[in-house]
Amino acid sequence: MGRSFLTLFLALLLAACSGGAPRDMEVVIPPGASIARAGAILEQAGAVSASGFRNHARLFGGDAPIKPGEYKIEKGMDAGDILKLLQSGKTVQRFVTVPEGMPSILVWERLMAEERLTGDVPVPAEGSVLPDTYAFTTGETRAAVLKRMQAAMDRTFAELWAKRTPRTAVKDRNEAITLASIVEKETGVPAERRTVAGVYTNRLAVGMKLQADPTIIYPITKGKPLGRRILRSEIQAVNDYNTYAMAGLPKGPIANPGKASIAAVLDPEANDYLFFVAKRDGGHIFARTLAEHNANVQKWYQLRRERGEME
Repeated sequence: MGRSFLTLFLALLLAACSGGAPRDMEVVIPPGASIARAGAILEQAGAVSASGFRNHARLFGGDAPIKPGEYKIEKGMDAGDILKLLQSGKTVQRFVTVPEGMPSILVWERLMAEERLTGDVPVPAEGSVLPDTYAFTTGETRAAVLKRMQAAMDRTFAELWAKRTPRTAVKDRNEAITLASIVEKETGVPAERRTVAGVYTNRLAVGMKLQADPTIIYPITKGKPLGRRILRSEIQAVNDYNTYAMAGLPKGPIANPGKASIAAVLDPEANDYLFFVAKRDGGHIFARTLAEHNANVQKWYQLRRERGEME
């Protein structure tokens, strides 16, 4: 009875001495931080006194360790509330988004530009990152975030590869991600992905050139926007990516394709189209014969001239 009274008395005394946070604030507890270090960080932020936090942790903290990360301290939280929060691991979640079709150089730039992350990373292999939104906490390493992005691609590809159909033209992961990256870049209309994949599958089957404009641009900019029209010399350039100058797939991906585009090339639409050209609304007109395509392509050339993409 006496001990319970003493414990309650000490708790009230500590609460009175330490007070509560005067305002909402965010603090970052680094990995490996001790109670003393956490207390110093909290005091520097103006949340509670370091001594009050240490004493509360020593008397009432129990065995649960504090966890690193960024925490939101709400106005009025006392040392006990803050200790429980740090022990819970309920950190503030930040987010970084990789859009579908983003090339790896831009993924790298986005990670390096996020000031809340730490450390350096190399430009990831093209096609190794799954486009998505990823949570992180302030102070986390860029390498850890990139590892999650690449692990997500590994898991997603394994799931989709297991469901591939006999119609697919690709034989391994590199071919699948490569073709998916072309599909991703060629159409921004979700409903067209399997149709476009079907066109490329048909072309690969008969040995036709894919003739995908993004494959011309990739070796020039590594996937960044070209910022000007494609030159005739670039259309004719012979390299490992230009599908106007060679038949078959490029040697590797030209971007990081999303799940839907990967699924499309592993289960392409069973159509007999061999050609497609853009419409003004961002979609495409598909054709089975060269004569039909030639009529459509004249409209396409006119559109590209209006956009300044052709000489």
